[in-house]
This record gives sequence, structure tokens and C-alpha cells, in this order.
Amino acid sequence: MMPRLRTHSAQRWTVAEAGVRPAVFVDRDGTLLQEKEYLADPAGVEMLPGAMEAVRALKDGGFAVVVVTNQSGIARGLYTLEAYEAVAARVNEVLREHGATVDGTYFCPHHPEVTGDCDCRKPGTGMYQAAAEELDLDLARSYYVGDKVTDVLPGIALGGVPILVCTGYGAEHEATVPRETRVVQDFSEAAQLILSAVGNAG
Repeated sequence: MMPRLRTHSAQRWTVAEAGVRPAVFVDRDGTLLQEKEYLADPAGVEMLPGAMEAVRALKDGGFAVVVVTNQSGIARGLYTLEAYEAVAARVNEVLREHGATVDGTYFCPHHPEVTGDCDCRKPGTGMYQAAAEELDLDLARSYYVGDKVTDVLPGIALGGVPILVCTGYGAEHEATVPRETRVVQDFSEAAQLILSAVGNAG
């Protein structure tokens, strides 16, 4: 199955028509937002401390910021596609209110026990490849940030840099992530690490 996706505020890289650009792919629940199992109510959207500032700093640093999220609650019948989209819209609204935007939001509504196998459910790479095609992204120069092993494995598979945050379920997953994974406290620290690495490379 192909990934279900909605893109918001998609922006093209226009600096001297430089071509593809790197991205920071970020998980939603437990990384950008406080972890709330099967979030289906826009009123429950609560950004983690420093997350909005991190998005803004990464965008200012020339990165695309792309949210990539598994939403198996749709397949399980725990909430509807419309409920998911209402939450996603609220996330974007909160970000805009604080001067931050993401380039796209991609989600997988499947669960293998309900809908069968798909290419998009993390740790599959379907959502990342779709984003790369639609937003002109360089997957090998990108960073992959989340609070679960399934969030960092795509980064390894695609030749990028995997980063585990210790918010959400991150503390539980720290002992099981591949050793090339960088481990940080939260998304704010991940952004600092990414921007520092780019500065050192330059």
C-alpha cells in the first residue's frame, strides 16, 4: 500500500535553485507532542517544551522539517481519518501561532494485523521516499528523529543520521537502538546537535 499523506505549507528550496536539500524528519507523538496514546482530540495537542523553537531554528538553518507519523488507530477503529486530520491541523495551527511551520506531514493509517503489510508504516521507508519525491529532499543528508527504534531505523536504511530523543517512549528504547544512533534528551537538543554538526562541516 502507498502511504497516506497530507502536506502542509510545502516550500521549495529556492536558494540559487540549489536542488535537493536535507530534511529533519521528526516523529509526532512523544517527539514534537506530549505522548498521549491514540490522540484523537485537537484539544489534547500539547507541544513539548522547546519543540516549536527547534522547528523554527531548523527551518532558519535551511532544513526542511517533515513530520512522519504512524497512526494505526485509524486502522484499529479507535478514531477516524477526520479526527486524525483535525489533530494534524491543530498541530500546524499551534506551530504557525509561534512563527514555525513544517514543510509536510506524512502519516500511515495502517496496521499489519488489520490492513496487511504496507510500505509506509515505520520502520518502512515509504513515507520518507514519498516526501523526498514531493519536496525535493536528499534522504542521505537528512536526520531522522523520534522516540522509538522504529523512528531511527529508516534513517539507517536510507543512509542518514538517526537520533533518538528520551521524551515519549525514548527512555525505554535507548538500550535497544543501533549503536550508530545519537541519543539526546529532547527535540530541542536534537536541533542543536544537527545545527552544530552543519556548522562544523561548514
